[in-house]
Amino acid sequence: MKKIVPVYSKNELAAFIDFPHDLYKDDPNYVPELFIAQRDLLTKHPFHKHNSLQCFLVYENDRVTGRIAAILNNSHNEYNHVNDGFFGFFDCINDQETANLLFRTAADWLKNKGITGKYIGPVNFSTNEACGLLIKGFDTPPVLMFTYNAPYYADLIEKAEFEKQIDLIAWNWKGQAYDDKSVRLLDSLQERLKRSNIIIRKVNLKNFKHETKLLQEVYNNAWDKNTGFVPLNDEEFKYLANDLKLILDPDFCLIAEQEGKIVGFGVALPDYNQLFKTIKKGRLFPTGIFKLLLNRKKITGIRIYALGVIEGYRKLGIEACLYGTIIKEYKRKGFTTADAGWTLENNDLINKAIIAIKGDPYKTYRIYEKAI
Repeated sequence: MKKIVPVYSKNELAAFIDFPHDLYKDDPNYVPELFIAQRDLLTKHPFHKHNSLQCFLVYENDRVTGRIAAILNNSHNEYNHVNDGFFGFFDCINDQETANLLFRTAADWLKNKGITGKYIGPVNFSTNEACGLLIKGFDTPPVLMFTYNAPYYADLIEKAEFEKQIDLIAWNWKGQAYDDKSVRLLDSLQERLKRSNIIIRKVNLKNFKHETKLLQEVYNNAWDKNTGFVPLNDEEFKYLANDLKLILDPDFCLIAEQEGKIVGFGVALPDYNQLFKTIKKGRLFPTGIFKLLLNRKKITGIRIYALGVIEGYRKLGIEACLYGTIIKEYKRKGFTTADAGWTLENNDLINKAIIAIKGDPYKTYRIYEKAI
């Protein structure tokens, strides 16, 4: 007998977070999320002050066989003038009946909340967080803040009558297999920017609170035309920034500034997934914390997490300077792999720029939709 249970208690929440660990215990490419981070995301994130979600588990003979979260993102609907609902945190055994039960239960919850538009996912809150179903690139582990799933998930979703909304592309470089033109031209590009009083500098961690406020404005303006984008409010951006600060390398956090006004930024993060992979069930205690603290210098990859320039400052060479500086630091620090993205499949401007520096579109993630 299959039984679906809404998640309310601490034990049910722990079972919800832990289910993927059991599902992927024999998968060499699976990387567990940190338990404390997932718990806080699902219970303490500022998202919950203005939006809502309900997690569900499917049990079969007292064993968890699937999970899903129904997500009502009021901010998304207000900003985009729609009435859509989302599903996220979807994991399931390879069984269509179980998947259908999960999708139907989440849809019913959303309908009861008044949703009449599209039913979209997998999206864990919004495109500002982890989102998309992996449909290409199953042969390597995910890098930091990317999702992972088994290949059969696409069949489960498509047989539940979801259709493609859009694909997201992740890019990769190995070793020195990149075009270093932006590095070779870096000095001349920076000199040209200086004539417009634009400089590229590192983030000031000693004044991080002030920097964060200025970066929020750029973040909300640089990506506002992206499909499904939702601007982050003050609390949400502060939460994101404080999380990133824990793993930030200031050499890879760069700001483009004109006379005190931030007009663009680029952030690359060490790929902590290389360490999370070794932490059993994502538990930092009692031993996981030591693996993080003692092995940080063993990380060999970075993820270019965000790189954006506000309207009116694009095509001036700022993007090339940000990329060039990141590549220069990547080489200086001896990293051996770099990832970038995701990028929207229809963002020709940025995709052509990445291809020009020999980026390999090695993974694809898909967001699905259907009428609710």
